[in-house]
Amino acid sequence: EKDTPEAAPRNPAVIADNVGDNVGDIAGMGADLFGSFAESTCAALVLSSVTAFGKDQDAVAMMYPLLLSAGMLFSCFLTTLIATDVTPVKKVEQIEPALKMQLIISCVVMAIVSYLITIAALPVDCVGLKVAHGQAQVVKNWALWVCVACGLFTGLAIGLVTEYYTSNNYRPVQEVANACKTGAATNIIFGLALGYQSNIIPMFGLGGTIFVSYQLADFYGIALAALGMLGTLATALAIDAYGPISDNAGGIAEMAGMGEEVRERTDALDAAGNTTAAIGKGFAIGSACLVSIALFGSYITAADLTEADTTLLNNRVYVGLIVGAMLPYWFSALTMKSVGTAALAMVEEVRHQFQTIEGIMEGTGKPDYKRCVEISTQASLNEMIAPGALVMLAPIITGSLFGTKCLAGLLAGSLVSGVQIAISASNTGGAWDNAKKYLEAGRTAEAQAIGGKGSEAHKAAVIGDTVGDPLKDTSGPSLNILIKLMAVESLVFAPFFKEMTPDGLIFKMFSDGN
Repeated sequence: EKDTPEAAPRNPAVIADNVGDNVGDIAGMGADLFGSFAESTCAALVLSSVTAFGKDQDAVAMMYPLLLSAGMLFSCFLTTLIATDVTPVKKVEQIEPALKMQLIISCVVMAIVSYLITIAALPVDCVGLKVAHGQAQVVKNWALWVCVACGLFTGLAIGLVTEYYTSNNYRPVQEVANACKTGAATNIIFGLALGYQSNIIPMFGLGGTIFVSYQLADFYGIALAALGMLGTLATALAIDAYGPISDNAGGIAEMAGMGEEVRERTDALDAAGNTTAAIGKGFAIGSACLVSIALFGSYITAADLTEADTTLLNNRVYVGLIVGAMLPYWFSALTMKSVGTAALAMVEEVRHQFQTIEGIMEGTGKPDYKRCVEISTQASLNEMIAPGALVMLAPIITGSLFGTKCLAGLLAGSLVSGVQIAISASNTGGAWDNAKKYLEAGRTAEAQAIGGKGSEAHKAAVIGDTVGDPLKDTSGPSLNILIKLMAVESLVFAPFFKEMTPDGLIFKMFSDGN
């Protein structure tokens, strides 16, 4: 507005922006990852309780998921010492490699620690974890460690792929920046294509992990894979928090009128932070996928459904599958419109203050920062009623009116489409943001040729960044909540649906009519 820089002190919305970074990328993402961690642990405990571990009251084996959680904390603590004491970062160019090395080392350490826990806590032969042809199969304890390791290294692969597609050190983001030469439209086209393409490797990785884990230990193996993917949770949260902290540091530097050199450093930190935040979102989305499948297995068990009940040849399952695949789109539409509504109110307030507060543009008048914070806070609460109602009511309505089989299809459909929309939205938004930072920094001859701050290419990049914010900060991450909460709610109400509406009230009416 009036060519006012994003972090200028005369911008009334600048404090709301800084507060939003903390709320969204630290508190929100932390709650999301913690929820995934708790839900995967609960899913593994529920599934192990119906096996020989629970029947034989083997307390140590039952607590295996919790022991893995404790091992995760130990592994991430050791990894932190490497970055802070062994090889501290001294140059800007070392930031992203150091954070990436943190992730890699924590995965290796966790793989070793989880193997030792597996050997010490579990019997060599585990009975009741896998059933084939109606007979309980023996599963070796090393097979359970393989499930954990699959999730662990798939999470690492998702993190590295996310870095490749969102860091301005690599070609994909540079191509998006180059597309800004011809305007905002081509920038958006290239950004969307990048997001769709970034789905390919993560989907193959998640598919392979699901196949191997299920083959080794059924749904219990998938729950362990989810725990494995969250085995570097503390490290992932640390590098995720790096982004908003760096962003706010840059904003404070500009508001305080500090030198250009300071601002260049904070911009470099912010660009690295955008990538690390995207990596954190990648972990959250991948783990949400595995957690939801583990909870889906718990729901199937609680609802007393068989493989024949949940086959795609069952028309009730297929109806649920189609509708479930639509829900993430509906949810995303609601959340994006919510952001648009809040942004509209914010822009109108900024324009109002520019017109009514004397001296605001010259820096002699003080903006009403509090009013903008109130607008964003109120909007965040009011605008989430409809998306929240959709998530909470969809499983209850489906289970009551259409039965347990249709609800199983609904969960599967929302999971399959939700994960892919979430990854593409998160990576697209991160790429647009870093394409803008790439042009602003102008560290390469290519970036300088495209155009720096104030150029037409930079204006196109700013438009892409603005479009990307609701994708990477709202719709993408919030889809994790959709697929997990629906699965949790279905699991909680499964006994009720099984007893009261196994065939659904509406489907039962058609059956009675026949």
